[in-house]
Amino acid sequence: MYRPFPLLFAGVLISLYFFNSALAQDYAQNAKEVNPLLISSEIPDVKLKNMDDETVRLKELVSQKPSILVFYRGGWCPYCNRQLSDLNEIEEQLYEIGYQLLAISPDKPEKLRTTLDKNELGYTLLSDSPMNVSRAFGIAFKVDQKTIDRYKSIGLDLEEDSGYDHHLLPVPAVYIVNTDGIVKFNYVNPDYKERINGEVLLKAARVYYEN
Repeated sequence: MYRPFPLLFAGVLISLYFFNSALAQDYAQNAKEVNPLLISSEIPDVKLKNMDDETVRLKELVSQKPSILVFYRGGWCPYCNRQLSDLNEIEEQLYEIGYQLLAISPDKPEKLRTTLDKNELGYTLLSDSPMNVSRAFGIAFKVDQKTIDRYKSIGLDLEEDSGYDHHLLPVPAVYIVNTDGIVKFNYVNPDYKERINGEVLLKAARVYYEN
């Protein structure tokens, strides 16, 4: 299949910015040192929680239809909320192509409903409170104490939001995965203010869709 050079290059370039590893099990000491799962890798068989606090397996979910996985920092993050709303604009078109949209964050299950309602989202939100999924994807990093203190000073408590004291966050990332669990495209950026544009993601989704 023909692959437009800009889209292919974008996915490869952002991946090669990091160390070349198929799977990182631990967390990085900062966002710039994460070691993300790369294109052509198989996603790990990991568990998450849905909004009803039920355990679901990621591989089982993606086996149902091609998937776009969106890792975001939490419902407290304005940049994440902006991205989630942006995805709402292309959600119907993604569904028409044949995708499902799964957004994953460290927020505990009961926090997901608030994010869903606030942004009027129609797609699925999943909880990775222990950060096991983000670790397995190689995008988890440790938040430094200075940042934790700054967050608390403005009323943000990572422990309260996740229910854990690991002080880990994911580097915002987007993965396009086929039903075999193989990564076809990714965008991982250590700068949490920079997110992939919805229209760019839509173009990538069309290119990498497989029936």
